[in-house]
Amino acid sequence: SKVVFTQEGYCLDDNARALLMVLMAYKQMKDKRALKLSPIYLSYIHYMQNADGTFRNFLSFNRNFLDEVGSEDSFGRTIWALGYLLGNAPNDAYYQTGKMMFFNASPNFEKLKSIRSIANTMIGISYYLKSNPSDDSMTERLRNMAYILVKHYEENESPDWKWFESLLAYDNGMLPLALLHSAEILNDDKIKRTALESMDFLTKHTLTEDYLSVIGNELWYKKDGERSYFAQQPIDAMAMVLMYHQAFHVTKDKEYINKLYASFLWFLGENDLRMSLYDFETRGCCDGFESYGVNRNQGAESTLAYLISHLTVLHVYAEIHMSE
Repeated sequence: SKVVFTQEGYCLDDNARALLMVLMAYKQMKDKRALKLSPIYLSYIHYMQNADGTFRNFLSFNRNFLDEVGSEDSFGRTIWALGYLLGNAPNDAYYQTGKMMFFNASPNFEKLKSIRSIANTMIGISYYLKSNPSDDSMTERLRNMAYILVKHYEENESPDWKWFESLLAYDNGMLPLALLHSAEILNDDKIKRTALESMDFLTKHTLTEDYLSVIGNELWYKKDGERSYFAQQPIDAMAMVLMYHQAFHVTKDKEYINKLYASFLWFLGENDLRMSLYDFETRGCCDGFESYGVNRNQGAESTLAYLISHLTVLHVYAEIHMSE
């Protein structure tokens, strides 16, 4: 029941992911432990917000700030978590606190340059709009951000390369995922088509066999080059799980459920090394794998990626059985 920490201290990314995870757990299971943990992560995010709405990322163990402004990625992941809170608040107190931080941060949405930060922010906005559909200003903001991703896609795609950049790098599934969330809110065919085309391209390069093989962070996969198989990381598998869940939600095509399950099984040994990254003894998740084998460090990022993926699978399972 402590703030999630790194080797040097505490970081915004993991506390935002932890807030998302406990909110998902409480929504699905009404677990009081999850509700008890929520204000710890929410308080950290609040403590790290600057007067201009941006966030610092790192805090030392003795509570000294280690940066002035965090990365755009950490900003986007925080807005994702806050948006999820606004769409799924367990009580009014948390909702009001989250709303204050979300709207303090909102003037910075248009300033983002990183497409992954834009994508994460779009997901947060989409969750907010599901419970606040009459906010026309935020709806228009979501549309503008979605078309930034569409523009990147149109500038980089070719007959054999249907992607937003000239390489597949990290957290790839978040880009189609953000457009799928936006398509649900905006009912825009171009956004939906871009989401599905890019998702199919990513699937072609990572799920062609019976198992998921995410792009390795060692050298990534540059257009017209060789893809990297090593330094595969749990956050990339989590992005695939979430992407296929939203694809099913938008299209109702049950083939995406099969792809979701295959992506989740990456954690449990259905991967290139045929080794489980989830540790059933510690209940933590290893940090990925290299050419020499599994990286046995079990960081917060990796364990939270597993837990968010697991909660998504449980949600889908309940969703399917309720509809039958």
